Amino acid sequence: MLLATDSDAVYNEVDAALASEETSVWRVRAGTDVLPVIQAKEPDLVILDLQIGNMGGIATCLAIRQEEGFDRLMHRPVALLLDRSADVFVAQEARAEGWLVKPLDPLRLRRMVLRLMDGDTHYEDVSVAS
Repeated sequence: MLLATDSDAVYNEVDAALASEETSVWRVRAGTDVLPVIQAKEPDLVILDLQIGNMGGIATCLAIRQEEGFDRLMHRPVALLLDRSADVFVAQEARAEGWLVKPLDPLRLRRMVLRLMDGDTHYEDVSVAS
């Protein structure tokens, strides 16, 4: 899977929760690097931090969806790591298959990834996460 974040703490949390012998977590630090890495590595899942350096997670998600719409990328699930529950509206508009509101914890993260990899969606109940 591909994780886009410029936060070492977020990367460490995601890598610790998800990386295994069967699962690699590739990281990019800028939203502008996501599309080239998707084309080169073809990850099964993309996880975008809301705040990523020069191009945020929402804009990056929209760029992925645009490339899929032009048949330049295969569709793949995209998840967003949101800063607050108020960000849910923009996550919906970006057409992400799932999101979590930070702070993260390994169980919530793994649950979301499993659901997305099964072809389902995972929209965290923001009333619980607030």
